[in-house]
Amino acid sequence: MSEPAPIGGLRTAGVSGSDPATYAAPATPARELFVRHARKDGRSVAILRAVDYGDSCIVEAEVYPQSGRSTEPTRPGPYTFADAHQATAFVTEAVEALMVLGCDVHAQ
Repeated sequence: MSEPAPIGGLRTAGVSGSDPATYAAPATPARELFVRHARKDGRSVAILRAVDYGDSCIVEAEVYPQSGRSTEPTRPGPYTFADAHQATAFVTEAVEALMVLGCDVHAQ
């Protein structure tokens, strides 16, 4: 299976479908860069975590449903970037969007 084409520096990490269990983490030791936690009305909305592997940087996301039966988060991505700068730009835009939607976003 060929790797998906990048979209503005963003590419999925070779995930088949949306099942994160099929994702194989790079062999380089990971260094967590940061975690951002978005809440609205006291409830978790999303957690974004950036991890640097040296030759790439991955952003992992957990998105919590605001209604319905399930309280388990969905895990879109992970999203792979060439470097920490690109990953940080992606998370910054996501955080700005969450804030426009009324979320409080905090660093963990």
